[in-house]
Amino acid sequence: MRSRRARVTPADVGMPPGLRRRTPGLRREEVAQLSGVGVTWYTWLEQGRPINASPQVLDAVARTLRLDPPEREHLYQLAGVAFMPGRESDTLEVGEEIQGIIDALDPHPAAVYNARYDVLATNPAYLDLFGIPLMDESRVRNVLWTLFTTSERACPVVHRSQELPLMVATLRSGYGRHAGEPAWESFIEALSAASPYFTKLWRSGDVAPPGRRVKTFRHWAVTGDIRLTSVSLTVNGLPECRIVAYTPADEESVGRLAELRARRRGPCEAGPRAAQAEIPPPDWGRDFDCGAKEN
Repeated sequence: MRSRRARVTPADVGMPPGLRRRTPGLRREEVAQLSGVGVTWYTWLEQGRPINASPQVLDAVARTLRLDPPEREHLYQLAGVAFMPGRESDTLEVGEEIQGIIDALDPHPAAVYNARYDVLATNPAYLDLFGIPLMDESRVRNVLWTLFTTSERACPVVHRSQELPLMVATLRSGYGRHAGEPAWESFIEALSAASPYFTKLWRSGDVAPPGRRVKTFRHWAVTGDIRLTSVSLTVNGLPECRIVAYTPADEESVGRLAELRARRRGPCEAGPRAAQAEIPPPDWGRDFDCGAKEN
């Protein structure tokens, strides 16, 4: 593992090289950070100490070190963990149970994201607040794609200069477990080409975990800001996915969410599954049908 760590440079994983760097390749703490594990735990793994290692954690370390399939299998053998080839790294759908949970949170907005901010499921209140346009090629709805390719005037997030750097730092914390994977690399490349601002933030190398925050939104259909507290909840059985639920942070926001809810019209009133797309502001550049499918 030391030799494989030495062959991965900071540039390979999108990190700045830094000054006075004596270690060839990545430092132990950098591998630990990119893999989402503790430094002590990773050090003991590299030293061959007897520690418990799950397949998910070994996958994350293997991705950070860019191990090929034979090297990955050898790492599993050294750790005493059964190797399962062809593991899926990204979840793109959720089951009925999870969908039922976020539907039950209505009238509070809720969605399920994976580590790349793909939107795997939503409830009607979430789509009352803001629609998520589709990426042209992948056809997967993605929060970052929407926020970075929407004009500042139409963007539903008010404090972009505060919120977007945090979201990119959270994206990078997930990227460390998927560096080199085609789906992730093509997404980063496409969004970088679409948004110079994303490129600037991505090059900063900042890393942050998901967490509780008070966020301010605006909607073209109501007057005044909507302040919501966001909470991220992990989902058993869906690696690297989280339910993000929003609750009003003040009475004014309660009223504005209720106003958005009251605007639901036509077939979208048929039930939670039918209400899958609110019409976005005109200059978002894309319209949705009420029966838009989730991907």
